Amino acid sequence: MVRGKTQMRRIENATSRQVTFSKRRSGLLKKAFELSILCDAEVALIIFSPRGKLYEFASNSMQTTIERYEKHTKDNQANNKSVASEQNVQLKHEATSMMKQIEHLEVSKRKLLGESLGLCSIDELQEIEQQLERSVNSIRARKAQVYKEQIEQLREKERVLTAENQRLNEKCEAMQPRQPVSEQRENLACPESSPSSDVETELFIGLPERRSKH
Repeated sequence: MVRGKTQMRRIENATSRQVTFSKRRSGLLKKAFELSILCDAEVALIIFSPRGKLYEFASNSMQTTIERYEKHTKDNQANNKSVASEQNVQLKHEATSMMKQIEHLEVSKRKLLGESLGLCSIDELQEIEQQLERSVNSIRARKAQVYKEQIEQLREKERVLTAENQRLNEKCEAMQPRQPVSEQRENLACPESSPSSDVETELFIGLPERRSKH
């Protein structure tokens, strides 16, 4: 079972807090001394007790180490400002370049739309014309390709529908009952009388009540 990290809190009991401070302070001063000796590091340690008492350790001179720290901090701040200033200059330069490119593109777009052509020379007009011709050729080629793809898709649909229609026809023919051969022969030998054979074809002249029955 993994135990969670114990959260550090202020020791409420004053006596226990003072004992812990004394032990940890001595251990910290000892570690600072060992670090300066073993690693040849310049170490400065300042501790104020809860009552305001000062404890310090310096491997060299406390004042010298503090001055060195202040100088290092100022140098870092100056370097950061210099880097920030260079970045700002670079960003401004990039922004200016982008604005010029956008302006150039806007001018080119207006010229391609047939606007702002009053100050164009013959060479510029010919270049614009060539650009438009290339654009039209590209559009026509793409249009022809799209037409070709659509025609192929329609032909494929036609093949699929034809095959499906043939399959359905074969299925319908298979479902229809077949007439026996003997019945087919009887139908050929004795064809049924036509419905029109029972219809009277004699012609009578005169009033209906004087018709003679035959």
